[in-house]
Amino acid sequence: MRFSKTALLLFGAGLLLGLIAIAGELRWLERAASFAMAFGIAALPVTIVLDLRRRVSPKLRPAGGKAGARRGSGRPKPRRKPATARR
Repeated sequence: MRFSKTALLLFGAGLLLGLIAIAGELRWLERAASFAMAFGIAALPVTIVLDLRRRVSPKLRPAGGKAGARRGSGRPKPRRKPATARR
């Protein structure tokens, strides 16, 4: 929920700015606080969709991933001894 946290953090920052603007009677800060709150709330549905899409998409991928994407461990496999004939 990385994107949703960011949108909620932006909304919360707007709330704090609004509180400061009202308490300090700073008219110029009220517009910025209002913009931050509005943008945070408006972005929330989009961020929730992005977070859900990010959470669901790895489950839909095939287990093997891309063909040829796997790498070996870097060392060759041990060779088997050749079969010997019994006498």
